[in-house]
Amino acid sequence: MATMALTKESYFWHKLHSLTGVIPAGLYMVQHLTLNSFSLASPATFNRVIGFFEQWPKHLLLGVEIFGLILPIFFHAIYGLFIVNRGLPNMNPAYAKWREHRYYTLQRWSGMIIFLFLIYHVLSTTVHKYVVNSATVVEYAAMQQKLQMFGGLVFVFYAIGILAATFHLAFGIWSFCIRWGITISEKSQARMWKFSIGAFFVLVALGWGALAGFLIHKPGAESHAENEIQVSRVVSNVRA
Repeated sequence: MATMALTKESYFWHKLHSLTGVIPAGLYMVQHLTLNSFSLASPATFNRVIGFFEQWPKHLLLGVEIFGLILPIFFHAIYGLFIVNRGLPNMNPAYAKWREHRYYTLQRWSGMIIFLFLIYHVLSTTVHKYVVNSATVVEYAAMQQKLQMFGGLVFVFYAIGILAATFHLAFGIWSFCIRWGITISEKSQARMWKFSIGAFFVLVALGWGALAGFLIHKPGAESHAENEIQVSRVVSNVRA
């Protein structure tokens, strides 16, 4: 029975797969890229963002990460691979000229890239943080050092991962609106298509900007900034 279920298309699972790609995965990615872009301001500013979440009760933070993020995203990724495996190549050259066909193909390829990227990213950040029981592994200095590993290849890997993820989300929103009956007419679908193009450029700029933020500040700059803050507080207290 299980084998038969896995070899048949499912309306319910397709709808759930589409939904989890936008909520929570898509919303989280926008929030994640936005907060990571604080790296552009200063190492200390980025670390304060990390500190905000680390102040949460650990059981609450872990619960949100597992049930609100990891499991839905894991389902979306695994079922996405099932869809890719079920898909049949279209051998008609005339069909390949349609943009829907090209972007459908790019959606599937970007999804596979994201799958590999997320495995590395989650293991080297969230999982690593809980293994060593310290948030320092996700703070500015550690991220800066990691991105420079293997002669900068990790940085390139992250840039490709962000490109794939932002494309997958931006044009996934377009297909989500069609699948869920939000955009029915051709005019509404055309408007959503333009929105997806704009969202893609905004998101990839946000993500690559966040990456650049880990290169523009000198190593150890966060410690220097924190020391200056501490000194200014001491001086203020003495004057008071």
